[in-house]
Amino acid sequence: MTTRLAHPERHDCNTALTPHSAPFKPSLVKAVLRDVTWMHVSQAAVCAAASVTRTVLTEIIAGARRAAAEEARRKLIPRDLLSAIDRNVEVEVGTKWYDHSPTFWGLTGVRYDADGVVVPRKGKGAPKPSALVGAHRFEAGVKKLLRSQGVTAVPVMVRDLDGIASAFLTDLARDAVMVVREGGVKRFGAVALAMPGESAPPPHLKDSPALSTRRGDGRTIGKDDILAATTMQLFGGVRERALTEAQGATQ
Repeated sequence: MTTRLAHPERHDCNTALTPHSAPFKPSLVKAVLRDVTWMHVSQAAVCAAASVTRTVLTEIIAGARRAAAEEARRKLIPRDLLSAIDRNVEVEVGTKWYDHSPTFWGLTGVRYDADGVVVPRKGKGAPKPSALVGAHRFEAGVKKLLRSQGVTAVPVMVRDLDGIASAFLTDLARDAVMVVREGGVKRFGAVALAMPGESAPPPHLKDSPALSTRRGDGRTIGKDDILAATTMQLFGGVRERALTEAQGATQ
């Protein structure tokens, strides 16, 4: 009789996270990651990426819900999304989606079609959301997150949240690939706000992650690579919550 050894990075996202907190199916998350890279993606990395994406979308929806509540509404509309982003710069993620959504056309100043061609101001038609890798894959998960916060959303709002999730996860995957190729986090930045005429305060240690060196082979994206990419994509309280929840999701 032989004894089967457990793989150190083998995880089941469906058991590591509760159904309430795991709206995005691991298979869909892995599909987006594999669209970005030929590298092997460990199951722990998939779980971490799903968790980080959930945290980000939860924060965005919470901000939109608060904006809608001011008008005594429980159904979210696009302007609630814009309000959430305007009030909390930490949730301005997945910005590549902005060029493919009518909700953000007035903010970006330039419109693109599905092939990336600039659309004239009076041009006919609209950019197709499917132009973005992974678009429309996360609709079911988005709706589950909306229900968990006691709200619903009009179809265009669901589409925007779906697109933002896809764009964010794609960016997260690309940064994870860079971490693997460069052997760790080689660069980072910090955002400091100051009043006109005042000197900017020194960056907070929690908002300036030290450079890191990764371990492992150069052909596999692991959990730590996703966490390192998270420090590059997010900042502030959202980043801290995303890292904490991702660590819990993969234990």
